Amino acid sequence: MPREEATEKNENFLIPTLAMSIPQFCIAHNISQGFYYKLKRNRLAPHELRLGKRTLITFEAAADWRRKREAKPATTFARD
Repeated sequence: MPREEATEKNENFLIPTLAMSIPQFCIAHNISQGFYYKLKRNRLAPHELRLGKRTLITFEAAADWRRKREAKPATTFARD
């Protein structure tokens, strides 16, 4: 059973998370999911990765989104 042995050897190995779900992204960026979808409607949300029915946001896409938001003036997004 080499597969079980490999699993047992790697129990203490932490696998890095490379992408976030939309709820995880919102928590990490301290925004509501409603606000995320408002950003998405206005084409201001990060790029999304679709895997079947799942929608994920890679850490690279999140970092790129943050850089773009920091570079733009606060008046880019109008309040509703």
